[in-house]
Amino acid sequence: MTDSFHYGSDKLTPAIVIALAEGSMRGIIAAPAMARILKSRDDVREIVTQEKTVYGINTGFGVLANTLISPDDTKTLQHKILQSHSVGVGNSISPFLSKIMMITKVQSLAQGYSGIQPETLERICWFIDHDISPVVPEKGSVGASGDLAPLAHLFLPLIGLGEVWVNGKKLNSASVLADHGLRPLQLGPKEGLALINGTQFILAYAVANLRRMHYCLESADLIGAMSLEALTGTKSPFDQRLHALRPYRGNQLVAQRLRNLLSGSEIMQSHIDCGRVQDPYSLRCMPQVHGASRNAWLHLKELTQIELNSVTDNPLIFSADDTISGGNFHGQPLAIPLDYATIAASEAGNISDRRCYLLLEGKWGLPLLLMNDVGLNSGFMIPQYTTAALVTENKTLCFPASADSIPTSLGQEDHVSMGSISGRKLEMVLENLEYILAIELMTACQAIEFRRPLRSSSILEHAHEFVRQQVSFAKEDRIFADDIRKIKWMIESFSFIRETDKYAASKGAHLNKDFEDFSLN
Repeated sequence: MTDSFHYGSDKLTPAIVIALAEGSMRGIIAAPAMARILKSRDDVREIVTQEKTVYGINTGFGVLANTLISPDDTKTLQHKILQSHSVGVGNSISPFLSKIMMITKVQSLAQGYSGIQPETLERICWFIDHDISPVVPEKGSVGASGDLAPLAHLFLPLIGLGEVWVNGKKLNSASVLADHGLRPLQLGPKEGLALINGTQFILAYAVANLRRMHYCLESADLIGAMSLEALTGTKSPFDQRLHALRPYRGNQLVAQRLRNLLSGSEIMQSHIDCGRVQDPYSLRCMPQVHGASRNAWLHLKELTQIELNSVTDNPLIFSADDTISGGNFHGQPLAIPLDYATIAASEAGNISDRRCYLLLEGKWGLPLLLMNDVGLNSGFMIPQYTTAALVTENKTLCFPASADSIPTSLGQEDHVSMGSISGRKLEMVLENLEYILAIELMTACQAIEFRRPLRSSSILEHAHEFVRQQVSFAKEDRIFADDIRKIKWMIESFSFIRETDKYAASKGAHLNKDFEDFSLN
């Protein structure tokens, strides 16, 4: 990865977007892209000068597409569109998501089909580079004509309106600009429309939650392997030959990871002739269930990468004499895979809860509820109540928002994607999934200690010790919510997987070898 990214020329990936948003890479607009931007701006000016009728340049918007606007009012029109479309409600999205929205919008506009002014793009880049993110409400987009309301709020600060995040505080945009010696911009023809047409709200959720879901799925394999060890399950269902006969990529990856994670385990070797024929599905079918969620993740990644490098506003300017008013702003291409990913994330939590339950039953040499003195102590009974509640909540969030559509703009926009809701639901399900996995990890760490003096594989023992640095073995009841919160942070901050992967690599075990397409790059 280089230190700089060239907007409008280089190809964005989810990893590059995150690097730009976190400040480890800087985005610039180089000469080739600037030449295209200037040509497109000049094409729009020519359209206005010659009084050609082009949607959004010298007409109203939506159902008002047939209402002509005078040349003198074309700039005022663009100012008003940001005001009129700023109708978002609810909590503000995170500054991180807001920043991703700006980054992905610059990439779309810098390709030179939008009629944007260089000064406008440079101002957006200024916000990105100075880590100043506009305040954007989370609700109000129907996902076509793109994410109108959130994008309008995103770009109010360009004209000195709205609020921005500065060092975690909400401040008035005009005052922040003044503090830096900057004046609000005067938008040119079409600019307001170019800014608010697009899928960048949906896309920001896709990018951020691709990373979050990636680490959840990586964690699920590792935690599932620890539960398997605690329950003295067998590794034979993860045999490479078995999965070669049903070669889904996700299944094969999970099976490979489980084989590597369990390699060298004393616990596994200790019961090799125990006579147990089959394990429950939540252990035996991890490659099939976790793998299906992996396949859904990969589909979302592939489509997100296309969207990251697409032009999604409207109309698109090919020349002063060639403009096309189409539907590249429609969010359906992302809405459906986001809903698919939501179901996939929910299922990862569903099977995790089943393993939590198995660990409590007192089977295969484990004490009932994972404590020696139960009755006075409830042991690990109640944390599984929480996983059951979270799994059910996730199920209620699995109804696909993309299956619904409510006409807007008096029927002109008669089919919308609702993809913004798909993205927000995925984030909610992943938040719950992190808690579910944290509870399974807490439970598995407790259970595996009842197999002492036998040891698991060096990788799983290292993961166990990483947890034990924050959460100790429980000899009696305590406030488990504190433990859950600590372990959840290990998963949410990605430290659990990053630390384990680092250790595995030091031992020559590359868990995802030959499955590079499942990386975030």
